[in-house]
Amino acid sequence: MRTGVIAKKLGMTRLFQEDGRHVPVTVLSLDNVQVVARRETDRDGYTAVQLGAGAAKAKNLSKPQRGHFGKAEVEPKARVAEFRVSEDALLDVGATISADHFVAGQMVDIQGVTQGKGFQGGMKRWGFGGLRATHGVSVSHRSLGSTGQRQDPGRVFKNKKMAGHMGAKNRTQQNLEIVRTDADRGLLFVKGSVPGHKGGWLLVKDSVKVARPEGAPYPAGIRAIAQEIASEEAPAGLVEEAAVHEMAPLPGAEEVAAGVAASDAQAGSENNEGQEG
Repeated sequence: MRTGVIAKKLGMTRLFQEDGRHVPVTVLSLDNVQVVARRETDRDGYTAVQLGAGAAKAKNLSKPQRGHFGKAEVEPKARVAEFRVSEDALLDVGATISADHFVAGQMVDIQGVTQGKGFQGGMKRWGFGGLRATHGVSVSHRSLGSTGQRQDPGRVFKNKKMAGHMGAKNRTQQNLEIVRTDADRGLLFVKGSVPGHKGGWLLVKDSVKVARPEGAPYPAGIRAIAQEIASEEAPAGLVEEAAVHEMAPLPGAEEVAAGVAASDAQAGSENNEGQEG
């Protein structure tokens, strides 16, 4: 089991396949992800690596935090997180992880804080159908409805679906596909629903349900090692071949014309039958 990375969500764009089809992707940035500390079994009772990403001003850190980063001889980080790893996957303090830590076509799990929606009603929060729009319902069309019973039990059960604070919760989205990596700019292009808002920090790890591909570097894609790995770069704006899946070809012009003619003929026959009836 190898380490994950800390990434920042930049936004969305799209990449194109060779046949012109586009794939919507979310762009994640690896902003100077370095190993800040390591946990070993002899000293800490478990094995893990502590990563830091981004940059923070020293004046905004506490004295223990400044000492922690100073001991590791790394710049102060804006986000710090630990990842459990195997003993043979421990990394040296100060090592920088590259975007080549992942490969195209690989499945990953992404953890982050979802977008906050504030205080919402039962229809938006839980998908309730609401009350009738006519026949006596007045000014309460989107109300929750009844929430309790009679004198027994005389209370509302816990975890009742009601109006309240929505979003802003820690969630993990599993089995998202890495469509492309850009090691020079430190970018990951991910296909799927990525939690969080633009500028939010995310934890990207290997999928726990899908096996890691053989091409993924082990124990990690260190920047110094990543430069020695021979890899073919995809042209700008295109999906890498490893992330392209077999899809049915688009219909040609002749097939489209034949389909239109058939639908017109069917519509004409239905009209004739209606006039005769």
